Amino acid sequence: MTALDEVRIGGGAGMRTLVRGTLSGMLQRWALFAVLVALWELAARSADSVFFPPPSAIGSTGVDLWLSGPAYRLFLGDAVFDQVLPSVGRVLGGWAIAGVLGVGLGLVLGRSTTGMACVGWLLNFLRAIPPPLLVPFFLVTLGLGSMQIGTIVFGALWPVLLNTVDGARSVDAVKADTATVFRLSKAQWLLGVVLPVALPKVFAGLRVSLSLALILMVVSELVGSLGGGIGVSLVRAQRDYDLPPMWAWIVLLGILGYLFNALLLVVERRVLTWQPGRGSVLAATGRA
Repeated sequence: MTALDEVRIGGGAGMRTLVRGTLSGMLQRWALFAVLVALWELAARSADSVFFPPPSAIGSTGVDLWLSGPAYRLFLGDAVFDQVLPSVGRVLGGWAIAGVLGVGLGLVLGRSTTGMACVGWLLNFLRAIPPPLLVPFFLVTLGLGSMQIGTIVFGALWPVLLNTVDGARSVDAVKADTATVFRLSKAQWLLGVVLPVALPKVFAGLRVSLSLALILMVVSELVGSLGGGIGVSLVRAQRDYDLPPMWAWIVLLGILGYLFNALLLVVERRVLTWQPGRGSVLAATGRA
């Protein structure tokens, strides 16, 4: 019996139990987070190393960088508009392009034995190439302004594509026979039957590709960027031995990765509500 079934059966009592369980889990996670930060603070102050500032110094630097602007800009500093937003735009733009290409190609190739036989070797060859090694290639072919997007798309494409292919292959014979009986068109078959079956695998690939997109954004920006970015600011602080800002940018990357993943999980839960027990599975694995 799933958590949603318990709520339906128990009514108000079941809802209260579910709410208490959710709040308890949140409190436990935040308590663990507070303990880890406190231990980090104590360890950094005990070491008294210029290379490892305490979280309090990192947080103060982050406030000065990102939350020192005027009230009409919601106190957001210039670094948010000049560095953070361009990087976020590159991550989400490259990830979206990779997602569309990966899902589209994956649905077609996953239902075509001949197609996979022809291009499967090429996909395995290309995905084995580390994306950072292609930064010079994209720099020459796309220029400094678009090199970051090209690197992100290339690296983030493969988890989505391969997971979609795997999901598209998992359509059972009953659904295929039913589609044949109703004489569905190719578009209706792919979008109405294959895509819903493949969606759990698609979201798994999207989560992995989103993390890769964030990493590749930083790697590509370390080479250079015309519009600023987190990677540019990070390497500049490193070269100037300005350690608190360097650590502040690193922490910001972790925060962005957590927020992106949390938002994608919310979307996944809403899209996959038709799957029995999907919400309780996500909650049980700590991803809700």
